[in-house]
Amino acid sequence: AARAANMLGRLCARFEEQNLLEKIPPQVKFHLISAKIANQALNRSVHWEVRCICEALADTDIPVVLLKGAAYTVGGLPAGLGRQYEDVDILVPKEELDTVERKLMLHGWVTTHTDPYDQRYYRQWMHELPPMRHVKRQSSLDVHHTILPETARLHPNPKKLFAKAVLIDDNNPLYILSKPDIVLHSAAHLFSDGELHNGFRDLTDLDLLLREFGKIPEFWPELTMRAQEMELSSPLFYALRYTSRILGTPVPGEAVRQCNSRHKGIKVPVMDFLFFHGLLPDHPSCRKPFTGLALWILFVRSHYLRMPLHLLIPHLLRKAMKKDKQ
Repeated sequence: AARAANMLGRLCARFEEQNLLEKIPPQVKFHLISAKIANQALNRSVHWEVRCICEALADTDIPVVLLKGAAYTVGGLPAGLGRQYEDVDILVPKEELDTVERKLMLHGWVTTHTDPYDQRYYRQWMHELPPMRHVKRQSSLDVHHTILPETARLHPNPKKLFAKAVLIDDNNPLYILSKPDIVLHSAAHLFSDGELHNGFRDLTDLDLLLREFGKIPEFWPELTMRAQEMELSSPLFYALRYTSRILGTPVPGEAVRQCNSRHKGIKVPVMDFLFFHGLLPDHPSCRKPFTGLALWILFVRSHYLRMPLHLLIPHLLRKAMKKDKQ
């Protein structure tokens, strides 16, 4: 179950923190140590990739904001603890996308989606360029210009993200998001963008971030105010609700009430049913009755939040026909 959830490395790190690793049965400990070694290799690789990205953009002074796993790792954040992921995500200003893409291509990164429809889908509707891959190292890179699709129902302002970003490199314009924005992006990614095959891992990201940042008294009012400013109160509500209920994250009641105004009546128990099923690791031992139904509904919901119906229906039909041909 831990392997299916990409949680072996994080479990190993948590066991080591609590001086429990030596008490783990050797048959299981072997897998944990293996995941730890793989995670150490990943960390080295990510630091190298970030260095290569900075070198590719060295003569531009374009600000580069690391997102998600790369930000946790390079920024030394608590959510980097044993974090497993497959690509580096960066955020750059939309007006600089052409320059960034050209510079990256000159340094060996190429697009992985050559179909004309896929190119249009990413460049016109989504929040990122088509995913890129380095021709030699085969590393994956996602270049974002905002944190949710252009066609999404929520519209966080990317300029406000850059305005609060925190510099982490004295020699390059390399940043991570501010503490509230890191939490809001993680919440938006999990509860709006909807990649639930890693849902439990992403929920533990939020748990680690909230536990660490929540030690600062002013963090909680800043977080709820920033959520309102960025139109992200809804995903923050779900983040606070399910981290506290599933993982026991200490969350002030006032923080939940601040972003609770739109979640009343039947909506909350319905979403509880969906997320208490959908956030479990994708493993037979964790499946419950109606897990499949809950995952399907959440899949449809994530696409509904991502695109308006006049774009969504043709898009899903195209994907279905393409899958049938394969």
